[in-house]
Amino acid sequence: MDHDFTSTTFDDEPFSDHEPLRQSSNVACPACQSRRTIPRDTGKKAGAAIGTVAGAAGGISGALSGVITGAEIGMAMAATATASTPLGIVAGAILGGLSGAIAGCAVGAALGEAVDDSILRNRRCLTCGQTFSASRR
Repeated sequence: MDHDFTSTTFDDEPFSDHEPLRQSSNVACPACQSRRTIPRDTGKKAGAAIGTVAGAAGGISGALSGVITGAEIGMAMAATATASTPLGIVAGAILGGLSGAIAGCAVGAALGEAVDDSILRNRRCLTCGQTFSASRR
């Protein structure tokens, strides 16, 4: 794969030869009045990434604390441990991590989108490269 490191492409435009599938024709660039603008979604991407990691950590932590509580109850009842117990622990941690990551990603993306709309310059002009704020609604 050849890369042109002298190119002036932007970080949020990985394929400059292609038009984006989702263009909003009602948002014009304030600098050049072009309608060729795209959303940058910087806050949404960052929020989704942070939320995914935090949700996965929380999900795994919750699953493992449930395992510890279950083990304590089992020992109190004098139940014998079977060979499948470690597999259940691993499966519970994986499922807890996945469900936490999904929930964290959704919440993080929603919060990031709110930050995009209210704080960040959330659009970029494909004609002149200007970034500017524009409400999505």
